[in-house]
Amino acid sequence: MHTELADRFQTTDYGQEASQIVGKCVHCGFCNATCPTYQLLGDELDGPRGRIYLIKQVLEGRAATARTQLHLDRCLTCRNCETTCPSGVQYGRLIDIGRHLVEREVPRTTAERAVRTTLREGLTGPWFAPTLKLGQALRGLLPQPLRDSVPQPLRGGPRPQRHHDRRMLLMTGCVQPSLRPTIDAATARVFDAAQIEIIAAPAQCCGAIRQHLADPEGALREARANVDAWWPAIESGRCELLLSNASGCAAMVLEYGHLLRNEPRYAERAAQLSERTRDISQVLANCVPLLRQRLKPAAAQRIAFHPPCTLQNALKLAGTTESLLTGLGAQLVPFEDRHLCCGSAGTYSVLQPQLSKALRERKIERIERAQADAILSSNIGCIQHMQAATRLPVMHWIEWIDRRLA
Repeated sequence: MHTELADRFQTTDYGQEASQIVGKCVHCGFCNATCPTYQLLGDELDGPRGRIYLIKQVLEGRAATARTQLHLDRCLTCRNCETTCPSGVQYGRLIDIGRHLVEREVPRTTAERAVRTTLREGLTGPWFAPTLKLGQALRGLLPQPLRDSVPQPLRGGPRPQRHHDRRMLLMTGCVQPSLRPTIDAATARVFDAAQIEIIAAPAQCCGAIRQHLADPEGALREARANVDAWWPAIESGRCELLLSNASGCAAMVLEYGHLLRNEPRYAERAAQLSERTRDISQVLANCVPLLRQRLKPAAAQRIAFHPPCTLQNALKLAGTTESLLTGLGAQLVPFEDRHLCCGSAGTYSVLQPQLSKALRERKIERIERAQADAILSSNIGCIQHMQAATRLPVMHWIEWIDRRLA
């Protein structure tokens, strides 16, 4: 019965893609050297090579088990393994497909389904903001673990009122405007200093949460909705580019062309939207001389820059962002294991709290050992996750630049 299911899956677009990716793997094991969970657990099946082997077995007709599901669940989807793979295995795409296939075969407990449904619907739905406000109002009454995940309310501050010839559309995400409105406001002010006007895009989830929680259909729905909402401003010329100040969102939107490639109504627009999507560092990297003119003198500060996995492994822009920061006067301090995930990884900190906490503790220990005065990053999940474990200020690098504007 399972073999028949596997055969049917193999004929689907997902199945064919998975088989092609698996076929590239030469099982050399270089990937394990850069896998955070393999380093923590030392289990072959908790490394990329082992997980590929598990997915290959399922594709070939072997029944998936709860144990199979657990090893796939433990993957952070950080894609660090891709940086050392000599065969160019697109592991990030494969793990999403593998999870989707196993999810259809291995039933989860009622409690697991409830948590995952809450994350999928709660983080991406319109009730996240009011729920967060209620949590912030009652923060002092919450137990410590829950209190750590509820940030103090922040105010974004005034937005620029000037108009510029260059205009760009900024994704405003699903949780970031509520959790930390200072990021979008700072982005608007810094781009204004660079003589670029920021237009806020409709606040919708990019689809990454559903994609990584084995809900590809839901991710595609959100991708289609975003193409419909965002592409007209780019196509008409009203906005030059689609920007993201959350590297996780940018990484997801860059996949729209691939995800919607077989849908005639969306394929061309999705591909063009992906091509016109940029992380904000890519634009501001060309504006350093202009921004330097607007910066006020600042006291020397040792900065630890934590590049999110999506920034360094999916977008490959960690170096671009570092060069931008040093060009604007940041004194970046090196620290050990900088390339490893902090343990946030979207919903991972909720679903795998022990592993997530261990990775965070290692990250913070390395940074504090380097005697940093502050931590900069570029993803809301990383920022919130690390701030709960350190007294050092943790912020988006665009907020750091904003604070230095004269």
